[in-house]
Amino acid sequence: MANEAGMSAPPSTEEIRQAAEELGRVRVEVARVLVGQKYMVDRMLVALMADGHLLVEGVPGLAKTTAIKALAAAIDGSFSRVQFTPDLLPADVVGTQIYNPRDMTFTTRKGPIFANIVLADEINRAPAKVQSALLEAMQERQVTLADTTHALPEPFLVLATQNPIEQEGTYPLPEAQVDRFMMKLQVTYPTQEEERLVLERSSRPVDRARPVLTPQRLIALQDLSRRVTLKPVLQTYIVSLVHATRQPGTVSQRLARFVQFGASPRATIALAAGARAVALLDGRDFATPDDVKEIAADVLRHRMLLTYEAEAEGMTPDAVIREILASVRTP
Repeated sequence: MANEAGMSAPPSTEEIRQAAEELGRVRVEVARVLVGQKYMVDRMLVALMADGHLLVEGVPGLAKTTAIKALAAAIDGSFSRVQFTPDLLPADVVGTQIYNPRDMTFTTRKGPIFANIVLADEINRAPAKVQSALLEAMQERQVTLADTTHALPEPFLVLATQNPIEQEGTYPLPEAQVDRFMMKLQVTYPTQEEERLVLERSSRPVDRARPVLTPQRLIALQDLSRRVTLKPVLQTYIVSLVHATRQPGTVSQRLARFVQFGASPRATIALAAGARAVALLDGRDFATPDDVKEIAADVLRHRMLLTYEAEAEGMTPDAVIREILASVRTP
């Protein structure tokens, strides 16, 4: 329901409570299949609520495919996986028109991108044309085949992975394309205890996640997330953080030597949407500065380009973001 100013009404306490319960069931169901990786699961749920996409960087064998398949099953959504390789063509991702000589007509064959959740595995192994086709579909939420435009399913989440330790035969994503991803996650090895549980489970039959939510309900929850209150003072805080990545000298003269380019306006939008999603997952109808700080590194790290001097001194985007968060006044 909209109010007189044309803005959506804030969610009720009961709506928030019910949403947090439903999303909690999704989290529990994914955790039943997956050992550890709480950080990745939480960020996947944030991305779903904020209607964004994820870029995941991590070495092979960290259960990225298991996690996203379990999430797709828990929301009763369709899932597809595309293994990106150097010989992949755009049509292999988005689809194509097939000519039937018998009746001289064309038939549309939709590609694997037509799914609720798409795993783009090792996206940096595919050439630029394929990357561009995927990222255009992510941005426009539609695909044009011949002269017909086809809308992609709703909800729609792309989780792309890349291997940080294997660079031979890869095509790194340009900064402008990486910017299309709402968040970039850096997934690490499990703890010893988690790895022991992985080993213990490996001898049992594989568990499968059960559907506890529907895609239609998930769309309603996305709308609810957009209605979570983001006070003007918090909006100002978000804008200040993003501007500090572009003009780091305003918060620290030392940082001015390290940042070549800062985050784009997409980062501002992503921080706001992500903070709302974090609040909803936590069962609140309002976002806080802590919600912004929780996802700041994930939203900003891939949108900053550091100088050679920063690399020489061992500075990372995450280290720069920590200093910015410490320097910008928290409301």
